[in-house]
Formats: sequence, structure tokens, C-alpha cells
Amino acid sequence: MTQISSEIPDWSREAKPLWVWVPGRSLLASIRYYQRCRERKGPLAWLGRKLAILRYRWWSIVTGAEIPLNAKLGGGLLIPHPNGIVIHPDSAIGPNGLIFQQVTIGTRAGKQPPVIGGHVDIGAGAKIIGPVTIGDHAKIGANAVVLHDVPPGMSAVGIPATIIKPKME
Repeated sequence: MTQISSEIPDWSREAKPLWVWVPGRSLLASIRYYQRCRERKGPLAWLGRKLAILRYRWWSIVTGAEIPLNAKLGGGLLIPHPNGIVIHPDSAIGPNGLIFQQVTIGTRAGKQPPVIGGHVDIGAGAKIIGPVTIGDHAKIGANAVVLHDVPPGMSAVGIPATIIKPKME
């Protein structure tokens, strides 16, 4: 079994098929387009940013997700069911991650936002809150509440989350 890279983004994971209803990928595409336009200058870039914002707002409403336009999202991110995802604008997410529905990545009052490594799978309903670092290839279980660091390759499950070594398949 080949392991997905935690450093090199696999952009094919975000590829959006033409004329197919894929709200999660459409939302990501609108964010990526805005970020590309933000770095350009001139009237066409200005128009591109305005169109990207409208597209982003549409897909945010459709998906019910709160992912800021300036989010630090690594390439190859998958959000197959984007409903209810909330990401703090200052948190960082590494490449090739997987985020399911109802996930919250945020801060506690006056604390730093989470930093999530590459190829991290975050289960439905999980909450990652505060100055937490999630290592590469970690897994966060469904409905887990992560308040402490998770080492690379480990899993976090439960409320509050406890660290366990994943079973080999």
C-alpha cells in the first residue's frame, strides 16, 4: 500500500469534473481562484477577485461551510461533504488532507490557532481547538475533541481526545 505524501500536494485530488455537481470541490476551486487573483495586479485581476468573491459566497451558502478566502490550505485537500465545516482564518492545514462534515478547526480565547500537518484525516464532527499541532499522517476520529498535540502517524479519539496507535491494515 503506497502512502500519500504529507509534503507534496496531489492536485488531482481537488480536480473538479466539468458539469458535475461537486460542491466541496467547487468551494475549494473558488478559494484557490481568489488566492491566485489576489497576487496579481491590474484591472483584470481586480475583476477576477470580484468574480471569485461572488463565486465563493455562492458555494459557501450552498455548502454551509465557513472556510475563509485567506485560509492557509495545503494542496490536494478533500472535503467530500463540506456541510458545516468551520476553519479559523489563521489556522494552517497541510497538503493532501481529508476533512469530513461538521468539523471545527478553531481557537480558544486568546490562544493560537491549530496547525495541521500533511495527509491528516479528520472524521465527521471532530473539533480541533486551541494551540494544537497535529502531526503528519495522523487521524482524528469522528466527534473527537482535540485539545492537545497529536504526534505524527497517531490517532486521536474520544471526548476529550486520547492518543492511540492506529491498527495496521
